[in-house]
Formats: sequence, C-alpha cells, structure tokens
Amino acid sequence: MIQRIQTVYLFVVILMGAVVPFFVNLWSDAAGNEIYAESEVLFSISFYATAVLALLAITRYKNRKNQFVLNRLNMILNLFLLGFFVYRSLNLSGEMNISEKGIGMLIPVFSIVFLVLANRAIKKDEDLVKSVDRLR
Repeated sequence: MIQRIQTVYLFVVILMGAVVPFFVNLWSDAAGNEIYAESEVLFSISFYATAVLALLAITRYKNRKNQFVLNRLNMILNLFLLGFFVYRSLNLSGEMNISEKGIGMLIPVFSIVFLVLANRAIKKDEDLVKSVDRLR
C-alpha cells in the first residue's frame, strides 16, 4: 500500500485538501482582508471532502476499481470547487480598489493533476495484474 506511487500522489492530494487551504489565502477582498478556506464554510467542507475521498482511496488499495472510481469522484468534486472559484473570481470587485486572487485558488487544479497521475498508476497496476492472470 505505502510503496505504491499512487499512494504518494493521493497523500499529496490529502495535504492539499486538508492543510494547504487553511494556510494559503484564496483571495483578498477590496478592503485588503485575506480570505482563507476556514472563513467560507462551503469551501472548507469541499476541501475536507476532497481529503476524505483521497484517504478513502488510499485505504481501498486492494480493490483497484473502487479506488479508481473514488479518484474520479474526487476529480468531479475538485472541478466543482474550481467552478466555484472561477465564479467567485469573476464576481470580485474590479473598481479602483482591486481585489487580488490568491494562489489558493489553484489548489483544485493541482489536486486534479495528482488525481490523474494516481489514476494512471492504478490503471498500470490493474493492467499488470491482468497480464499476470493471463499467464496462469
């Protein structure tokens, strides 16, 4: 379980979902207040759900198909989260007091990349097991 590369990728997704959004600002409003994930309930729930789905996928290492499906659900959740961020960034004020978008808005993009890498590794493992079963 731990020695597989997809576990490392999923652990990075857990870190990006459960730890990073609460230390990196998502955006700054016109008054200069930095907004973190903990100040928006919907975003914090979505980040925690991403981390929980990745943790569930790590624990399902014996059932690779189930792990693959959990990663796809996690990708869909990250796409919704990215959509929320795009909607929010388009609605930020753009007057004289310019609001800034933080680096935290890119967390779902990085999570999706690591989930895709994990799914590729899971698929590679599944193909390896199928090829060994054919030899028996």
